[in-house]
Parts: sequence; structure tokens; C-alpha cells
Amino acid sequence: MKRIEEIYWLRFYGCLAVFLFHLIDRIERNYVEHVGLDLAYIPTVLGTPIFIFISIFLFSARYGNEVPHHFLAQRLKYVMVPYVVYGLIYSIAEYLRLSADDVRVGFIDHMIEYLVFAGWHGYFLIIAMQFYVLFWLYNRFQLQRYLPAGPCLLISVAISMAYWAFWRWQSIEPPGYLHWIAPLGWIYLFFLALLVVKYYPALQAQPWIRRFSHPGWLIAMVAGIVLFTLRGELAYSSKETWVVPLFILSLLWAMNWLAGRKAPPLVKKVNENSFGIYLAHPLFFSVVDFVTWQVALPLWLYVLALAVVGMSGSILLNNLANQADWSSMLLGKRLRVV
Repeated sequence: MKRIEEIYWLRFYGCLAVFLFHLIDRIERNYVEHVGLDLAYIPTVLGTPIFIFISIFLFSARYGNEVPHHFLAQRLKYVMVPYVVYGLIYSIAEYLRLSADDVRVGFIDHMIEYLVFAGWHGYFLIIAMQFYVLFWLYNRFQLQRYLPAGPCLLISVAISMAYWAFWRWQSIEPPGYLHWIAPLGWIYLFFLALLVVKYYPALQAQPWIRRFSHPGWLIAMVAGIVLFTLRGELAYSSKETWVVPLFILSLLWAMNWLAGRKAPPLVKKVNENSFGIYLAHPLFFSVVDFVTWQVALPLWLYVLALAVVGMSGSILLNNLANQADWSSMLLGKRLRVV
């Protein structure tokens, strides 16, 4: 398959967005909350949706309707095994931290919260696996005859926005992140990816894409989000109603703006290690937090330490893990980027 430079840029952005989202969250939890940090959250909420979009886009571009027979087995091996391994690491580390703080929690209940109810940031892997299965079903049974991407995108946008609105405005709190991993909140990404890959690379030849990729739409959307942020009326995560239109407008604009732009070595290096960075960076953030429990750090040094230790530690671990096939399967396979 021909290299799609735009995807390198999108994955680079998505990786940094997730990384920075968790970095900002640490600052607000451990040091200070500020409206400036709330504004900084806005571009980071697109990280998780970008990874889902990229997966479906690339699968559709690579396989079309001819999905290989080993497709699901490969995805299961390289997605769900790291989910279990890192889920155990994070759950045990959190259990030990709670025990050290004299917080009583049952070990089995704690494991169920993390691994069964996806109560850690690896919930994304459960979402991804569901869409891999959906992609296989969609092509195996030629569901495009009954579920064309165009009309289904409009319907799925309404479904996803309504789904996140429901959880924002009601008081039920499911265990773990169960309501986050349900595909209803992300279904628009599936049909958006199918539709974009259908017209790629001549996206601007489609009137609706040309219209909504105009930066004016995105600027107006961001201006509205900033206004509500300054009024203190928004919550910030990828699981918000306003993220759905923001992502679509951002994606269409980015695909147009990035067309023909070659990805430099730094972008490709982050792409290679993006899966490992996603999985491991909170682990190294916790190392920095452990140090701050012993030695008081000024805010600027804390932020610098999070950025350097979180990124370099994740990349180093990912490179070490990929020295052997079995360890790369356990701790996150590095992407092949040419």
C-alpha cells in the first residue's frame, strides 16, 4: 500500500494529544487548576478518536473488501495481550498505593474493576478491538449494501452525540469505564473513516468535504468551545458531545492541509513508538510523582520531568520490549514506519 503521509501526522498528533492530556491532568491534580489548563485540554481531547479513525482508515485502504482470514487473530494477539499485561501492572501498582495509604480495597474487586470493567486508560484497546470486529463483519458480510457510509455517518453522528449527552446529564455511574467502551459513543468514527478512504486522495473533489474542510467552520467551532470554557461550562475528555463535531471538522481540515506534506524523521520516530508511548507513559509519570512525594519540586521542574521521563522512558521501554517477538507482544509492538 502506498504510504499515506497524512496518517503519520495524524498519529503523531494523536500520540502527543493523549500524552499531554494526562500530563495536564497530573498538573491539575497535584499542583494547580487554572482556566489556562482547561484551554490547553481542548486540542488534546482528539487523541483517542484519532487512533480509532486511523485504524479503520488504514484497514479499509489496505484490505478493501478482502480482509485476510487471520485479521482478527492478529489484532487479538497484539491488542488484547498488552491490555491484560498493562492492566495487571497498573492495577497492582494502584492496589499497593491504596494499601500504603490505608485505604481498604478488596484485591479481587480491584482486579475486576481494572481488567473486566476497563477502569484504566487502556479502555481504548477494548474500543479498538470492538471496531476491528465490526470492520471484519462489515466486509465479511458485505454490510455496505445495507449500511452505506454516507447516510450512516449522519445517523451515527446523532447517535454518538446523544449517547455522550445522556451520560453527561444523568447521575448513573457504571463501574470502571463501561460506558466509555460501548461502541455507540464512537460509531461515527467508523463511518467517517470509511467515507474518507472512499474518496481519498481526491477529497476536495467532493463538495461536502470541500465545504466542511474550510477552516472557517473549525475556527467558529473552537471559538464557541473557548467561550464556554471561559464561562466554566465544559468538561474535558474525548467522551463529550462537543468533541464529535470538533473531531469531524478538525479531521476534514487536517486531511486537506496535510495533503502532500512529507513526515520528517521525528514524526516517524514517534509513530514507531506510539503504541508503547500510549501504554506506558502513565507508568513513568508515576515515577515522577513518587519522587515529588519525597522531594518538593517547583511546578516548572515537575512539568519538565513529566515530559522528559514520560516520553523517553516509554520509548526506551518500547525499544527494549521489541528486542524479541514475545516481549513485543506483551508490552506493545512497535510499528514499522518507512
